[in-house]
Amino acid sequence: MREACVFDLDGTLCDSVVSIGTCVNHVLEEFKLPLVDMERFYYFVGDGVHRLILRTLAHVGAGEELAEPVMARYLERFREECLFEVKPYAGILPMLQAIRERGIPMAVLSNKPHENTRKVIYTLFGEELFAVVRGQQEGIPRKPDPKGALLEAALLGVRPKDCLYVGDTATDMCTGNRAGMETVGVLWGFRDREELMAHDAAHIIGHPMELVELLDKGV
Repeated sequence: MREACVFDLDGTLCDSVVSIGTCVNHVLEEFKLPLVDMERFYYFVGDGVHRLILRTLAHVGAGEELAEPVMARYLERFREECLFEVKPYAGILPMLQAIRERGIPMAVLSNKPHENTRKVIYTLFGEELFAVVRGQQEGIPRKPDPKGALLEAALLGVRPKDCLYVGDTATDMCTGNRAGMETVGVLWGFRDREELMAHDAAHIIGHPMELVELLDKGV
């Protein structure tokens, strides 16, 4: 049975790469480092802030010794800039409303810092749609470790095998598969079909309402 949905955030529910890339570039400028083309950030994001900063520094030819001060400054700025030009993808709101109408509980699991995750979700979608909203926190390993996804299934009161795990990257597919969930890769996000297929997406969809169709099949 398909009794719940766990969603990634960035690249799945909302288009946020401009907010992330702009904030990183502001910090690079402060450190007198070269700026990065926005397109690069589609491949730098998805594995938490530390990986984002390490990938960025490697790209601009800076040493890892800058990682901690750059990350600290990024987090400081991102508290204020995390909603910059962030918007839901087309079709996301009708999809979420349709799932809610069916009485299927939903959760969000992101590698974005926890408070930023909550701010984005509650600003864009309100506080009623998602039963659980969780970003990266101390004590819970970031994706692709499955612990966060398993915790969300428990909080939703469903077995992992009865959850759809919905995301746009290899990290998401690995997370869902390791948690024993049914993975759904989306094509409107940051990565392509080949990446999703290579990491064993059970389903790949090109429009949000296709997720509702999967839920209605109930198999």
